[in-house]
Amino acid sequence: MKTSTTIHPNRLRRSRRAAFNPVRNLTPESLTRQLDTFHAGSIADAARLWEVIEQRDGLVKSVAAKRKKAAARFGWDVIAEDNSPEALRHKASLEDFYRNIEATHAVDQNERGGMGLLIRQMMDAVGKRYAVHEIVWRPQPGATPSLHATFRFVPLWFFENRTGSLRFLPNDAASEGQSLRPGEWLITTGDGIMEATSVAYLFKHLPLRDWLVYCERNGMPGLRGVTDAEPGSATWDDALEAVQQFGTDFRALMSSGTEIEVIDLTHGSSLPYPELIERMDKAIATLWRGSPMGTIQDSGAGISLQGKETALIEREDVNHLSETLHQQVDAWVIQHLFGETPRARIQIRHKEAGPAMGDVDATRDAIAAALPKAISSLFQRFLQPQTLQDKA
Repeated sequence: MKTSTTIHPNRLRRSRRAAFNPVRNLTPESLTRQLDTFHAGSIADAARLWEVIEQRDGLVKSVAAKRKKAAARFGWDVIAEDNSPEALRHKASLEDFYRNIEATHAVDQNERGGMGLLIRQMMDAVGKRYAVHEIVWRPQPGATPSLHATFRFVPLWFFENRTGSLRFLPNDAASEGQSLRPGEWLITTGDGIMEATSVAYLFKHLPLRDWLVYCERNGMPGLRGVTDAEPGSATWDDALEAVQQFGTDFRALMSSGTEIEVIDLTHGSSLPYPELIERMDKAIATLWRGSPMGTIQDSGAGISLQGKETALIEREDVNHLSETLHQQVDAWVIQHLFGETPRARIQIRHKEAGPAMGDVDATRDAIAAALPKAISSLFQRFLQPQTLQDKA
């Protein structure tokens, strides 16, 4: 059982010094190349790109943070399989273990926390396909031995996946990594939606950049001076100096009869940039939260589907995290302490957890569908003009 980190501090320092901006010259060709190499097992370039996109795009930053934090906000429980002494003993040991978890970031060691931080870090796999923690075990001797651990989140560009299993790269120049031994690493998998997000990001920022150029060039009116003077004459020079005194980027002096024809490619006053940018924003929001910004309304009863989609995604997230921790952590803790197969398991809570969740959904939908009819019936019964006259 590993009780100290195997990542050399120089590896971490070099990684921070070698930081660069992978989105500066991002093009469809370079993005395609990075995504292809990711699937071929060289995952570092795509992982760095996705990290920068997630940090610098306002919408991606918002929806990714909400998705990650949703899984950690309701806490956790340890559930015993039955009431046997073994199961209750396993339950108590796992509760002690998870209450004393330490989570940190291998590169940014200012980031420290407990179980909540660990869950948020594991949720990084939703975007980047994988999230990896180095486990440093901390045995606690005593009359009743217990086991604690520190989970160090390691950025994905420290690994390669050429063999179909993640392997740790000892340095940035290495192409072949070292195998990750079970019990020493926690590997979380996810949907990897940053791949599609990065495509939407690119096709959002290309028109956004063009829109900014358009605004820069056309945001201020131009100035055209017209004179009957001959070019090069004193009168022409005086007119040219007068035109140049105006603070505008576009100035022109022309002889009488000279015309400038404007070539308008925007089909009137409508620009194509805002519509494309909005479409990409909706695609990003849908990828992360299950529906675009705003509420999708059912045409029949006006039932909001956005909340359902989000709740479904959050339930699947916490269930997957619970299974990952049970298989890769619970088993090691119980095996180390008791030499047994665990008869208790970690379960991350969800706001709508419970066996009757389907019944709750059905009841809520029925109420939402019936409510407009009930209000209409009450209105007709008590507020019709004839009723008011009778009361008078």
